[in-house]
Amino acid sequence: MRKLITLFMLTGILLSPVISKAQDAATDAAAVDTTETVEIAPVAAPTIVDDEIIEEEKGFHQVIKEKFIEGDPAYMAPVLICLILGLAVALERIITLNLSTTNTKKLLLRVEDALEQGGIEAAKDVTKSTKGPVASIFTQGLMRYSEGIEMVEKSIIAYGSVEMGRLEKGLIWISLFISLAPMLGFMGTVIGMIGAFDAIEAAGDISPSLVAGGIKIALLTTVAGLIVAIILQLFYNYCVAKIDSLVNDMEDASISLVDILVRYKLTK
Repeated sequence: MRKLITLFMLTGILLSPVISKAQDAATDAAAVDTTETVEIAPVAAPTIVDDEIIEEEKGFHQVIKEKFIEGDPAYMAPVLICLILGLAVALERIITLNLSTTNTKKLLLRVEDALEQGGIEAAKDVTKSTKGPVASIFTQGLMRYSEGIEMVEKSIIAYGSVEMGRLEKGLIWISLFISLAPMLGFMGTVIGMIGAFDAIEAAGDISPSLVAGGIKIALLTTVAGLIVAIILQLFYNYCVAKIDSLVNDMEDASISLVDILVRYKLTK
């Protein structure tokens, strides 16, 4: 439930710029309507030298908005939803993976000191009070200490697989959005091309402007889908690399824990 609430909060954060832009647009439209009712004295139009018109530079968000409208919101909206949901899941995974990171060297030193001072129970208290998958694996291994070192190793291996599955949870959704976004873009392109050919058939003539305009609108959905897939692929690769690093730490720390328990058993 906590992860679901976090996912909705991240989605709200990602949607807040779009909502604020819509509110600003509505405010500007209202301001234009109120200014049209006010009578303004005629002012002499400024002279334009050599018929040169200086256009205001458009902002990045304005360009994105125009391209979104040109590509037909009916086909661009699903691609945008894939981006928002994919980023929400990716950010939730990144936060979770970063919180799962543990200083294994420091934890091993604390466990070894606890074993020397208070035995297995003291070591359990140390691992139970530490967050992260490495500490959870240590706890499972220490709970099996009375059954022998072999059972400790089996317990560590079994519970390590469980922790690995928890770390990889949610990656399948990011992979789904990576595959789905270009597909939706291609679908919009194909539908747009069909519409362009229908317009050519209805006109009875191949007009370059008609064909070029239809193709441009159709290809915008493909570009949007590819951009979304590229962005999500970067986050996906980061999550995979982070999981691999955590798994390597778990394996190295588990081997070190077994060595510590063997030495403790020999000196006991």
